[in-house]
Amino acid sequence: MSVKSTYVKNIKENTEVDDLFLVKDKNSGMTRNGKPYWALNLSDKTGEVKGRIWDNAAKLGNNFSQGDIVRIKSYAILYQGSLQLNISAIAQQSGDYSMLSEFLPASSHDPDKTLDEFLSFTEYLQDKHLKDLIAAVFNDENIATAFKKAPAAKTIHHDYLGGLLEHTLNVVKLAIDVSKYYRNINRDILLVGAMLHDIGKIHELSYERNFDYTDAGRLVGHITLGVEIIAAKINQLPDFPEAQAMILKHLILSHHGQYDFGSPKRPKTLEALLLSYLDDIDAKMYELAQFIKRERQPDAKWTGYHRIFDRYIYTDTFIEDEIDSPDFSKE
Repeated sequence: MSVKSTYVKNIKENTEVDDLFLVKDKNSGMTRNGKPYWALNLSDKTGEVKGRIWDNAAKLGNNFSQGDIVRIKSYAILYQGSLQLNISAIAQQSGDYSMLSEFLPASSHDPDKTLDEFLSFTEYLQDKHLKDLIAAVFNDENIATAFKKAPAAKTIHHDYLGGLLEHTLNVVKLAIDVSKYYRNINRDILLVGAMLHDIGKIHELSYERNFDYTDAGRLVGHITLGVEIIAAKINQLPDFPEAQAMILKHLILSHHGQYDFGSPKRPKTLEALLLSYLDDIDAKMYELAQFIKRERQPDAKWTGYHRIFDRYIYTDTFIEDEIDSPDFSKE
């Protein structure tokens, strides 16, 4: 595969773009004149850009599939306030996908060091059974490897390689900090629930050539998949308390908080209720911060309308962080 040189964040209006990109989405359409075209979302590690194939669409559309790395020849224009690449040639790049990190956003942090930090929080655990459970889960090389690499979501929050680990670490830190103020909470249960609440996402999401849902992700979902992982590991541990296993499974089943948000159960313990809030806080704070970064303009104090939050966002108080989670700098 050729070396990539032009990145999305550096594309300028009214310039030719001849380089490699990942096809995140591929959708057919028809113009008002009845002429077929292709609408693409193209990506690399620095972001996404829209692509359009207007001419010779029927033939060029056969040259590639969604999830392929392609070489395009195109011209960048500004359309309705956003960059768009009008593509004149496109071809799949076969063979070596070892450069995939060039085309998908990834954490800027070393995943092994982040996992070490994450596992260091087991020192807070007093309960031997729960310590053994965490060890059983993350001593499994397949689980640990996937946990370091997986995104936390296809879109919306922590949607980058390593995002699942970083999101989970944030929830663990929040659990440690916030639990200090509530003496009636079983901190061991809360902490293990925080460490395992999204573990099913290692099987829910695929992230080899694109971020998408697996068959198990669509048919079963990460909540049930997570309970299955935990149940399998508990079955390997002699004398693990049955009541404790049930309570821990409840945290996983209820961590989305409401039926409308995909929770099979609503929280029915203090620990489950707090975990659902902490998970929601980290996801929403990340999504809103990323939205502000994308939308913020030097001469404006407000973003455009955010569909999910159902509001415009004031940006004048926003403080830029020194290192963003996705790696947009190493070129």
